[in-house]
Amino acid sequence: MSTPPTPAALHYRVVLADLHAHLFHVTLTIAQPLAAQELSLPVWIPGSYLVREFSKNLQNLRASQGGEPVALVQQNKQRWQAACQSGQPLVLEYEVYANDPSVRTASLDALRGFFNGTSLCLRAEGLTQQPCTLDIIAPALSAEQAAWQCATALTPVQTDAAGFGCYHAADYDELADSPVEMGAFWSAHFVAAGVTHRLVVAGATPSFDSSRLLADTQRICETAIAFWHGAEPPPFQSYVFLLHATADGYGGLEHRHSTALICTRSDLPRLGQTAASEGYTTLLGLISHEYFHTWNVKRLRPAEFTHYDYSQENYTQLLWFFEGFTSYYDDLLLRRAGLIDDATYLKLLGKTITQVQQTPGRLLQTVAQASLDAWIKYYRQDENTPNATISYYTKGALVALCLDLTLRHEGQTTLDAVMRALWQRCAGGPMTEADLRAVLHQLAGRSLDAELDAWVHSTAELPVPALLAAHGIAPEAEETPPAQALGLRVTETSGIRLQSVLRGSLVERAGMAANDEWLGLEVQGQGWRLRKLADVALYAGQATQVMALVARGDRLLRLPLKLPSAEACTTASRWKVSDTVQASCWLSGS
Repeated sequence: MSTPPTPAALHYRVVLADLHAHLFHVTLTIAQPLAAQELSLPVWIPGSYLVREFSKNLQNLRASQGGEPVALVQQNKQRWQAACQSGQPLVLEYEVYANDPSVRTASLDALRGFFNGTSLCLRAEGLTQQPCTLDIIAPALSAEQAAWQCATALTPVQTDAAGFGCYHAADYDELADSPVEMGAFWSAHFVAAGVTHRLVVAGATPSFDSSRLLADTQRICETAIAFWHGAEPPPFQSYVFLLHATADGYGGLEHRHSTALICTRSDLPRLGQTAASEGYTTLLGLISHEYFHTWNVKRLRPAEFTHYDYSQENYTQLLWFFEGFTSYYDDLLLRRAGLIDDATYLKLLGKTITQVQQTPGRLLQTVAQASLDAWIKYYRQDENTPNATISYYTKGALVALCLDLTLRHEGQTTLDAVMRALWQRCAGGPMTEADLRAVLHQLAGRSLDAELDAWVHSTAELPVPALLAAHGIAPEAEETPPAQALGLRVTETSGIRLQSVLRGSLVERAGMAANDEWLGLEVQGQGWRLRKLADVALYAGQATQVMALVARGDRLLRLPLKLPSAEACTTASRWKVSDTVQASCWLSGS
């Protein structure tokens, strides 16, 4: 663009200073600082509920005013005060070490650059509502790196053909909410409901079928927009998907006008393939999930998130709604978009049901408590996590399922209509659980407080099987996986290493513990070496009692283990359509 950049109250200049040392150099110029201006760096990024202490990567912070050094006093782990005067520009310079390739922080090397504003951009306290400009300076590149580009959802002010240059943000929140991708990536555009969307994919292989991903993403967006607004336009004028394909990775983080995603390269669609792989279906579900968040948590959001406090935890009991309901709709919208069939959707739903049922913590912690505890439990998982907690993603999704099927069974409304009515009631902004209860009462013609109290605020089991049966979905017995039957979670990369032992399980009763290495079995006087969990059934045969040989640290243990019964080795984790008419009303959204 040829328009010169307009001076802003705060101007950030980001230089990719040293690719091999993973260093960004940042200069922040505050045009009209406050006297004794205070500065801070966030400790967390909205959407990822963990204090990550981004300031640990900030180094060599210095300040000047009128070319003269200004003293800085560090007040705590993430806050500083500059001994400056008002009325004269204050310049801060510093470096940020960036070597975390996740969607939550920042990364820089010879192959790629990425950052969130929460990792790189200091907050000028008292001036966070002021407009900002962000100048992104291209690195000095070799001939092999000459194809580097820059992509972000921020408004361009003066940028070159590759996307490097100056961008505008209305305030610090928008700056923090707009990740930046840099490198040699593939990029294309599509239009959904009149809105231009950009899809950026970094790290893809030559076999990548870009046309298919572009078309499928467009269908997801069109379906989501129609879900929320029918024929009306969405509440944004553009959107950017930033997808990084890696050797082994998965995740996403939502933003108001964009999302940052990670997938495994093998999950990308491949040229010449017609059937969608399981990994590709998972990727489409991730895209659907993060895009649905554009409405559900980035705009319609907990009242506690009306204004983010970047200096500490921001608590809410509503993550079961914002993450759980989004998890319910992500795969359901794939089905409604025609990207998966009924059988595939029910397989995905069956996995969610099994995950909840195989989590003993569901009987100990409510899903509302899980939301509040996300900061110390969900994002800090250990070997006891499944025994002490429940995921607000998976159980929240089943709460949404139960509400939807209950409403449909009674014939007055649907959860789809409830979501849209909530959007209208809250004007696409902050909401409380009371708002949800009021809308449910209004549309259903009765209070659903008893259901919410039981499903959200108690540890009672959810009536999933009965509600599915009432909508033409029947259980189908299948063989229980060994880990589920025995009650443990393992890794099998080199032998069997126990990650978690589930409460009340057969292996817990035998005395096995997390971090044990399960070496072998003794069966009727014979010893067998185990290399994978499936070997247990192979060597045990019809035996109901064996001796487990376990290594715990430098000790070898012989533990008597009772094996699961034939009944325990059959489970109803698979679901199928038994009544096409009943099922299609729900699955098609009619």
